[in-house]
Amino acid sequence: MAANPISQGQGLAVFRKQLFSPSLKSNSQPASFLRCYSSQKTENHNENDEQQHRAKQPKSSTPKTKTAKDMARLVNTNPWSSELESSLSTISSSLSKTTVHQTLHLIKTPHKALQFFKWVEVMGFSHNDQSYFLMLEILGRARNLNAARNLLFSIEKKSNGAVKLEDRFFNSLIRNYGRAGLFQESIKLFTTMKSLGVSPSVVSFNSLLSILLKKGRTNMAKNVYDEMLSMYGVTPDTYTFNILIRGFCMNSMVDEGYRFFKDMSGFRCDPDVITYNTLVDGLCRAGKVEIAHNVVKGMSKRSGDLTPNVVTYTTLIRGYCVKQEIDKALCILEEMTTRGLKPNGFTYNTLIKGLCEAQKLDKIKEILEGTMIGGEFTPDTCTFNTLMHSHCNAGNLDEALKVFAKMSELKVPPDSATYSVLIRSLCQRGDYPRAEELFDELSKKEILLRDDGCKPLVASYNPIFGYLSSNGKTQKAEEVFRQLMRRGTQDPLSYKTLIMGNCKEGTYEAGYELLVWMLRRDFVPDEEIYVSLIDGLLQKGKPLLAQQTLEKMLKSSHLPQTSTFHSLLAELLKQHCARESASFVTLMLEKKIRQNINLSTHLVRLLFSRGLRDKAFEIVGMLYENGYSIKMEELVCFLCQSRKLLEACEMLQFSLQKHQSVDIDNFNQVIVGLCDINKLSEAFGLYYELVENKGYQQLPCLDSLKSALEVAGRSVEAEFLSKRIPRQQLLDKSGKSRLQLCCCPPRTTSSQRLFDPSSQFHPDPTSQPLEHIQSICSPKLI
Repeated sequence: MAANPISQGQGLAVFRKQLFSPSLKSNSQPASFLRCYSSQKTENHNENDEQQHRAKQPKSSTPKTKTAKDMARLVNTNPWSSELESSLSTISSSLSKTTVHQTLHLIKTPHKALQFFKWVEVMGFSHNDQSYFLMLEILGRARNLNAARNLLFSIEKKSNGAVKLEDRFFNSLIRNYGRAGLFQESIKLFTTMKSLGVSPSVVSFNSLLSILLKKGRTNMAKNVYDEMLSMYGVTPDTYTFNILIRGFCMNSMVDEGYRFFKDMSGFRCDPDVITYNTLVDGLCRAGKVEIAHNVVKGMSKRSGDLTPNVVTYTTLIRGYCVKQEIDKALCILEEMTTRGLKPNGFTYNTLIKGLCEAQKLDKIKEILEGTMIGGEFTPDTCTFNTLMHSHCNAGNLDEALKVFAKMSELKVPPDSATYSVLIRSLCQRGDYPRAEELFDELSKKEILLRDDGCKPLVASYNPIFGYLSSNGKTQKAEEVFRQLMRRGTQDPLSYKTLIMGNCKEGTYEAGYELLVWMLRRDFVPDEEIYVSLIDGLLQKGKPLLAQQTLEKMLKSSHLPQTSTFHSLLAELLKQHCARESASFVTLMLEKKIRQNINLSTHLVRLLFSRGLRDKAFEIVGMLYENGYSIKMEELVCFLCQSRKLLEACEMLQFSLQKHQSVDIDNFNQVIVGLCDINKLSEAFGLYYELVENKGYQQLPCLDSLKSALEVAGRSVEAEFLSKRIPRQQLLDKSGKSRLQLCCCPPRTTSSQRLFDPSSQFHPDPTSQPLEHIQSICSPKLI
């Protein structure tokens, strides 16, 4: 970032007063790692020409350019409406590709750009591959990733096949998923691209490798690299190796990075200065600064055209500063100037940072006086950040705040690092009101969203997030956190702080949304997060969200307590969520979770009441297969009351098969009911199954069943029953007619009852064969 210039007199006064304050000379705590608090972006060498989607505006004004400017001005200053569309139509009756593309470039907000994109299509303009790619880039860079994805997969349909899907379309969205921290989405899209028959290019592989290595997925990156070579035969280029070298070095695998450096010659890839700078940076980060220095010395020997640049020497200076070898860092600065290279702001700020930590204040004064008088260097945002950071590390927060005030006075723009160091230090001192004021200022100005600042660290804001979430201000904290997410930076502790804050405030849906984002960014929430969300969602009467949360909990390898499962199932049943409850019980059985007989019975009743008989029978079968049961008598009574007599019949047949004790009156009630609705085959079949399984022959309903069979002309079954109607009612010891099936005698086979003289089953020799009876009343099994 180009900071506003400071006059030499002002600058020297500021730094003599602030930087060399006596308070800075004591209690200094050297930082464990040197971080450049730069407001400028690091040069990105991992993208190729296809990413230069923002075309340069022509220097001379042409009619098409004027039309584009007029249209963009209208779109930017008015809400989208039919009136706006009418005004746009009057500006240009016919739209050229140049006009459309230039207008898209000039529209400031992505959603309006998309509306314009759709409008010109309605007006008869045919988009080509260039305009589709441009729109994808606009949406992707603005983090409107869902809209970008929808557009991508609609290209062929919208263009009627005129525009085919290309790898660069996918590459755009893959990169932007990566920038947003959604590396899993990048992988999925890469896989989808291949499944659709779009062959990935070297740019596709470079994009994915960069994303994986930034996430520390070195093994996955190796697999992708091997796939690139063996499966697709794509030849890596210099960009590929620069990505691999930097990625592995940044993941503390310098030896692996150096191996890729040596492999370059095998693919006829000549290392450029970026390659060397990448390797030097990795070696310095690993503490191998002397080796890095030797690599720099060997650059010119490899090729006469290959010489170190400012970045190379600045990296070495930083490496020596980290090791507190300031004299060697100053020697590198001298070597650099001797070679005719002019140090830039990065160089001086890096050196100043190292000198601050080494408490070489006189040397800083000497450098600043020399560079500022000569106009070589003007203190910028990074310089002030370095000064504030040093004051804060030394415990001199008041001095740091004075520097911050001076920045505003001199119109030096602050960046995310400016606010983070002050907010964190204020929180550490317990001055939360002042920290919140700065936090509000940071949020309002949307400083975190500026691409011209250094990438913010979420961890720096955890203290203020914690304070706000503990004091009913989670939404305020979340607004800033979402800005951080849009920059692609994240931290699992921050997610937990905000989720728990939402739970404390009763905004469980907002907490669930953060949970989803947390999982999409490949973080694993702990058990406390899940349990708090599930309990809260149940209290709010949101069992479906609670169920989704529990399922995600299981995928995260956390097993909730049995009581949590039961509470969730009870709430699902309370809200009559039949299908969801059945699915949940299936999940419980898969996870070997103990069942509750009351809840199981309630579920089966609900399924029957909703007409889901097949699912009800399926659930009953699964329960019994896993050693559980339901309250069969209660269920049969419910089915009879609901006039679902066929279902009641099947349930009784099932209970007989499972040898479950059921009151004999239930059988009598069902048989009578079946007779009433003229389901005589089912009624007789149930009685026959009862005789077959339990040996009971006497029921109060037999007279009614026999009469009904005779009226229907079914003499064989009626005759079968007439031989089993008792001459007097059998009574139990209490004088009641209720007989419990659990007291039944052991089961005997049909043939034994037919031909055993001692059996209660005495067939008439003239009656029909047993096979005929069985064919009539063969029970329907579940």
